[in-house]
Amino acid sequence: MWSVAKNLSMTCRAEPGAVPSARRALSDFAISAGADQRQVEAVRLASSEALTNAVVHAYRDEPGSIYVTAALVSDELWVLIADDGCGLEPRADRPGLGLGLGLIAQVSDELAVVPRATGGTEVRMRFSLVGAELAGREAPPGSMARGSGSCAKVPQPRAARLAP
Repeated sequence: MWSVAKNLSMTCRAEPGAVPSARRALSDFAISAGADQRQVEAVRLASSEALTNAVVHAYRDEPGSIYVTAALVSDELWVLIADDGCGLEPRADRPGLGLGLGLIAQVSDELAVVPRATGGTEVRMRFSLVGAELAGREAPPGSMARGSGSCAKVPQPRAARLAP
């Protein structure tokens, strides 16, 4: 049975100065949840990438918000980064190499990028706080090792979804 023991919720403006403060809050939350140093660094990197994506890509020259949520559920840390912006679409007018989601997939145990019903995008990241090496037991059959990109789910850009 899943039960939320702790959570973090904050809203910040989609501007560069919000990234370090939100990243710090998520790192502190991960530490308080019992994450080891390697896991804390994974949360820092993944959240930094997701936050930066929201700042750079979500809003087209207009102010907006980023919603940061983290919850400890059993032995898993869930981090959600959401915005009300234009959604996940290719943007030739914005910088970036397009490697952020790949990095997040490598350091998290699960990644999903989904459109929000009210508009915008939500990045959902899961970090297992009790790995097989920490618990001193073998990983369950069929489980994916940390960094497995095969569990990442990234929606196709709208144009690709609508094409026949």
